[in-house]
Amino acid sequence: MNGVTISFDKTQTYINLMLEPADFSSEVDVKEIRQLLETGETKGLYISEASLKTACDAANHYFKTNDGTIIQERIGERKNAELEFRVGEDAMQASLILTTPYGGKLPSLATVKSLAIKNGISRGLSIKVIQTMLSAARQAAPGTVLEEIIAKGLPAKNGKNSKFIPLVENALDRVLKPQSGNGERVDMRNLGEVICVKVNTPVLTRREPTQGRSGFDVRGNKVPAKPGEWLEFRMGSGTVISDSDANLLVSSISGMPKYRDQIMNIDDTFICNGVNVGTGHVSYEGAVLVNGDVTEKMQIKASGDVTINGFVESAYIESGGDIIITEGAMGKVNDVQGEFHCKLVAAGNIHIQHGQGVDIQCKGNTTIGRQLAYSRVRCGGDVIVGQIDRPMGNLFACEISSHGKIEAGTLGAVSGSTLKVDFSPGFNLLLERKDSLDELLKQIKENNLKHKEKITLIQNKKVPKELQGKVAEALEMFNNESALLEWLENKADKVRSAKESYQSDIKLIANKRLYPGVSAKLNNRNWRSDREYDRAKISYELHQWQYEPII
Repeated sequence: MNGVTISFDKTQTYINLMLEPADFSSEVDVKEIRQLLETGETKGLYISEASLKTACDAANHYFKTNDGTIIQERIGERKNAELEFRVGEDAMQASLILTTPYGGKLPSLATVKSLAIKNGISRGLSIKVIQTMLSAARQAAPGTVLEEIIAKGLPAKNGKNSKFIPLVENALDRVLKPQSGNGERVDMRNLGEVICVKVNTPVLTRREPTQGRSGFDVRGNKVPAKPGEWLEFRMGSGTVISDSDANLLVSSISGMPKYRDQIMNIDDTFICNGVNVGTGHVSYEGAVLVNGDVTEKMQIKASGDVTINGFVESAYIESGGDIIITEGAMGKVNDVQGEFHCKLVAAGNIHIQHGQGVDIQCKGNTTIGRQLAYSRVRCGGDVIVGQIDRPMGNLFACEISSHGKIEAGTLGAVSGSTLKVDFSPGFNLLLERKDSLDELLKQIKENNLKHKEKITLIQNKKVPKELQGKVAEALEMFNNESALLEWLENKADKVRSAKESYQSDIKLIANKRLYPGVSAKLNNRNWRSDREYDRAKISYELHQWQYEPII
């Protein structure tokens, strides 16, 4: 190209461009010079587009005006790789930003390590990541920017608070964990002995908190761990702290132990060999243990757990805790009035071995050992028929309102008897709470915004001494309102999460077979089985009921 000379300086580092307008046959084109630079020794080196354009524009101007002034411009250079280290604000991680060289040198692994230490990165450095970056840089085009986290600190592991460990099992836990009779097969009838502790029996122990483990940041500074805290016993009824060990809780009365929400209660226990016309109804402030059957039309009302080692026939059982029936429960059903003669009502969970014609109401889970039929269930948790770890029992001809999953071996029956499951009540309760919270939150947000504007206005003015007390009161009220707003926002977030979890948790699971006549409902969304299915799961996803075979 006439009048265009490209050369290196003496150090072979910088690229010089000389343009002689007197030798031009036409104006020089920046693109043509750029193509020329992409060949030969200048290929892959750094070119300053701005400098190149400035030189060409000046030379073309001189060419048009017949001015022979020679243009000399430094337009490029051979650049080594550029390294930049960035350390996060908390110094728990550091990144390396590597710009690949323009014909220059790429640093060695040892050089990168040395520079990292000079930049204060002394711990948690990953040699493997740096090697990978250097390998990638050799293959990348000049000027490519690579960024990776090359060092990580070790966060401190805070200590755990005191841990409470029950030394005796709840009655329901023992029932749901059958004992092995001969070491081979599990005997469902052998449920272990129901424990009624005596006075001064150790029932709950407290483990000391742990100190945790300290960590470090990438600069080598120690990150101290926060030790766990000693938690005090939350004293339940019928318990005292041991005189010989401050970390041990013992029973102060004889009765049945119940551990819930880190509180151990010893319920004063009424024990009898059966409930019938001879014993009369049982009403007791505590736990009730019946080592026998409960006959027709009898009633048991207890503030604690009710455990029946026998059979219940057309009776009324009410408990402030769990109801546990180790045999079965059966009652007549008045088809005209829809009235059940056998009724179980519990504030906790309900477990029966098998049931027919039973009205079950509980706030917790309902577990059935073998089979439930022709019954009504309203529970605030799951309904499981069969062993907890692998439910294979039968559930058919029932009406169920549940807040959790329904799982059994077979759902429905060959006869096509209907099994209706309604998940709506629990969901609607969450919706009501969500709507109430959202409405309250909106109102308080609006008020808080108005109050914030007024407080800001007052703070920007000079307040007389006699009014400063009232301003302080107003500021305190505003801070209290802001704290309430934050609490409500957290509460609303939890309710929204609970609503989403509810929809993902509800499902029907048939581990053996699902027969026609089984239906699931969530408000106006319905699903009904119109044929027989092998192992299946019916879940609620994307606002629709979905069928999925269990493989």
